[in-house]
Amino acid sequence: MKKSVIESERIAQLRKKYHIEKYDLHPGYVFPESLQPLIPRNTPEYIDKGFNYVYRIVRALYHFKQCALVGPSGTGKTHIVYLVAELCGLPMWEINCGLQTSAYDLFGRYIGLGKENWIDGQIVQWCRNGGILYLDEANMMKQDIATRLNPVLDTRGHLVLTEKDNEIVLRHPYGYLIIAMNPFSAEFIGTKPLNAALRRRMAVWINFDYLSVGEKIAPEEIDLIAKRSGVSRDIAEKIVKAGAELRRQYKNGDIPYGPSPGDLINWATLVADGCPPIQAAEETIVGTTSDDVEIQAAVKRVIEAFFSS
Repeated sequence: MKKSVIESERIAQLRKKYHIEKYDLHPGYVFPESLQPLIPRNTPEYIDKGFNYVYRIVRALYHFKQCALVGPSGTGKTHIVYLVAELCGLPMWEINCGLQTSAYDLFGRYIGLGKENWIDGQIVQWCRNGGILYLDEANMMKQDIATRLNPVLDTRGHLVLTEKDNEIVLRHPYGYLIIAMNPFSAEFIGTKPLNAALRRRMAVWINFDYLSVGEKIAPEEIDLIAKRSGVSRDIAEKIVKAGAELRRQYKNGDIPYGPSPGDLINWATLVADGCPPIQAAEETIVGTTSDDVEIQAAVKRVIEAFFSS
């Protein structure tokens, strides 16, 4: 069986599993060959303990064309956007608003000596071509960028390129927007309240949290770690419990990062390869959490508490 046929069957099965068969986000339209590389491939499934994130996001895009995802780092917001893009066959235009990205990079600029060489920025490319525009760390976005997005996200549905003689670029009929962000608090350095006008344009808000936090341990996450890494379920359970405690401390503001399922899988993968659990954690979880040696020591103590015997 050809690879493309196998992949099509996999997509169809997952669309059925997530109950999104009735939501076609580009009916009868095929994105150009040049955009096909921007459609994610082979994205791992998402385990959400019954929160139906995939279904809710696709439904929001189908009815409203845009939605917001809110939750701490490592809860899988970006992962699920990639999965939605793949299952719906949509190119992805990803922008991290926490970076010092200029408006010129996002909207476009002239290059060379004259005005004959215009280069579209990512947002303009999305407007012209469609797909998902994914704005990560949206509450770190510069105000001038947020303001310029307003007309393209409401009933006007267009973008004004002030840099290019006020050219009006219409939003593609199959252009969708997803913003993601950490909750606004002093804990998340660099965040600020989301621009009020942009907030009002988000019809649906979906809150994310970790599968396991503190003493709340999800058997699904243990199974995931064991399956993806190859460790025993007993070891996977200890890894998840250690990760859950680190996540609790992260949410309390005690450490700067809580491990994602992917981080725990990395840790477990080294253990499955024969590396002692604490040493494997030092090479994965501890270094990922912080550069601060005191914080690293605190993280290591948590891990040792679960693997001391």
